[in-house]
Amino acid sequence: MADLDPSDDDGATDRWGELGSFIRDQRRTTHLSLRKLAELAGVSNPYLSQIERGLRKPSAEILQQIARALSISAESLYVRAGILEEREGMVDVVGEIRRDSALSADQRQALIRIYQSFRAEAGAPLDEVDSPDPESSDDPER
Repeated sequence: MADLDPSDDDGATDRWGELGSFIRDQRRTTHLSLRKLAELAGVSNPYLSQIERGLRKPSAEILQQIARALSISAESLYVRAGILEEREGMVDVVGEIRRDSALSADQRQALIRIYQSFRAEAGAPLDEVDSPDPESSDDPER
C-alpha cells in the first residue's frame, strides 16, 4: 500500500497535514465521530487518526472510501492530496449543501436529490454521493 511516511515526499508533509485537517473538518461538519467515520470508510480508528494528523499518506482507494463515507467528492480529496490537478471552477455542490447548517436534514436531502436529477437529465455524471445525510441517521454513536 502507498501509505508510508509522508515526510518521504520532499516537503509534501504540509500537503498531508492540510489533507488530514480537511478530512477532520469535514468529519466534524457532518457530526461524525472518528470511530463512526472509520467504520463507514472501512479503515481502523488508529489509521484514520494518523491520516487526520498528517502522519499517513493514504492511497487513492482509501481517499475514495473516506470521501464516500463523508458524502463528498473523491476528486476534492484527490486534488488536496496532489493526485489530481484542480479543475477551474470545480465546486463540490453536494458537499456545500450538506454543510449548510441553515437547512434541515430533510431540506438538504431534497436539494441533493433535485440537483442530482438535473445533472442526470443533462447527461452529466452524477457526483459519487449516494449515501444518506449523516445527520438524518438515528445512530447514537455520532
